[in-house]
Amino acid sequence: MLITLALKGLLVALVPATIVYLSRGQDKYKKLAWVTVFFTLDLIVFGAFTRLTDSGLGCPDWPGCYGEANPFLAHADISAAQAAMPTGPVTVFKAWIEMIHRYLAMGVGVLIIAMLIMGWRNWRKLRLPRYAPQIPCMLLLFVCVQGAFGAWTVTLKLQPIIVTTHLLLGMGLLALLSWHAMRQTSVEVIPTSVAHLRLPAAAALVILFMQIALGGWVSTNYSALACGGIPLCQGALFPDMDFEHGFTLWRHLGMTAAGDYLPFTALVAIHWVHRSFAIVALAAIGWLAYKAMLMDGLVIVGRGMLLVLLAQILTGAATVYFDWPLLLAVMHNAGAALLVLLLIVLNYKVSLNGVSAVADVRPG
Repeated sequence: MLITLALKGLLVALVPATIVYLSRGQDKYKKLAWVTVFFTLDLIVFGAFTRLTDSGLGCPDWPGCYGEANPFLAHADISAAQAAMPTGPVTVFKAWIEMIHRYLAMGVGVLIIAMLIMGWRNWRKLRLPRYAPQIPCMLLLFVCVQGAFGAWTVTLKLQPIIVTTHLLLGMGLLALLSWHAMRQTSVEVIPTSVAHLRLPAAAALVILFMQIALGGWVSTNYSALACGGIPLCQGALFPDMDFEHGFTLWRHLGMTAAGDYLPFTALVAIHWVHRSFAIVALAAIGWLAYKAMLMDGLVIVGRGMLLVLLAQILTGAATVYFDWPLLLAVMHNAGAALLVLLLIVLNYKVSLNGVSAVADVRPG
């Protein structure tokens, strides 16, 4: 089964790898780096779709599905579980969603291994800093840790802290891949006058990850509709909330640490904190985007941040107003990933000190 799964991951990675191989131009490594970024972005979006369709336990074992490499071979077991509990976590549809997510994740792993091998060969021949193997090695380690949390997501039955960490690691992988891809890209020389944006840009990235963590906590605790209405929550600015149970990290899904059912006021607290901290994220990222739009070389990324930020506000509010439609919820997750990508691009550019990294030369 493991060999079959590995072959499936190889086949999934073969599509973007073939696109890179057949593309024009000499710098295949740069293209592979960016293709891996966008493939990972797609994986994050599909992971959100998996989580939001409640398909995380569509195959209740790992790495296969009932010990098989695909849901076709496990069809009898899946059908039996679905017949026993038609509205339960295991259905044919959910099993396919979960396994496709795993195939895509394996494909990302294969692309990172290919990038490590290709980068190492370039490093041995050219010794250019942008080919240095440290970041690709970190990426391989990162994706292995991410895979472990993916396994624990299933074996620990969607425990909220594990699922939220899995989401954060996915966003962290996207951030690291994006930084590495920017190192391969010829960047317009940025004036040193943008140096004052380095600290705000780094702070905005930290704030964004905090907001993503809070959003993941909302999603993994199924509290997206705990605050009815916009802008008030349960008809009040400060509704009745249970922060103690809501933010106890180590507990089972829907339960308190003591094993009792999680009270609704805990779900309200989880949603309210995410909604309230969104104001902080909006202010920090919005101000940074505005400042970037006034700087040479940062106009495009600043506009992109502002547009995605506006889309995040709209999809977040519409998700609550329209009672959590799947498409809007997936778009909201995709917007968060795009903001991570754009903020990494901005942080990279303001860190260049007026020099493009691709202008590297061999030592000596």
